[in-house]
Amino acid sequence: MVRITKVHTGGGDKGDTSLVDGTRVGKEHPRVAIYGTIDEANSAIGLVRMELNRSSKDTPAGGEKSEGFSLYESADDMLGLIQQELFDVGAECACPPNGLPEQMSIIGIEACDRLVTEMDSMLEDLQPLTSFILPTGSPAVANLHMARTIVRRAEREACGLREEIRPEVISYLNRLSDHCFVLSRWLTAMTGKEETLWTPLGKRK
Repeated sequence: MVRITKVHTGGGDKGDTSLVDGTRVGKEHPRVAIYGTIDEANSAIGLVRMELNRSSKDTPAGGEKSEGFSLYESADDMLGLIQQELFDVGAECACPPNGLPEQMSIIGIEACDRLVTEMDSMLEDLQPLTSFILPTGSPAVANLHMARTIVRRAEREACGLREEIRPEVISYLNRLSDHCFVLSRWLTAMTGKEETLWTPLGKRK
């Protein structure tokens, strides 16, 4: 059980921080960057969930439904579990090599497989892409694009320490960025909105 009684310890005033095992490192350390970026991605997904909640309240009774569940509830359920998993991944990345506490649970390949299964299900409702998509749309969709780019940055940072980070972590981040993209397309399509496609320079007026 995590127990936090004080946040402002002052321990980081000189630019260093503690990893899970108590090791002190500079805040510019690559490992700190990884779990910081994961926290940033989690916050971006929190904004998506806020917008989904707002949208669900604006949807009249009997509005869009998907397989017996509200469209927004279905998306929120997926993202709620993802937020939990991002905390798991961030905590693991905050541990030095071979420094995982015995009591710490870590995600496995089944979490990665679940993301793929969810993507495959959503893709059944989508038309193939004919161009790249501009990262815009409804508030929820636009924030999903922001989240996917932050997750992709976390993946790049994790790859920089690939010798010290489990392959499952890198795989999860890779698939999560794709999941955010597919979910953004799915929400756009299922709400009857149009995607904004990129027009190559030579074809723009």
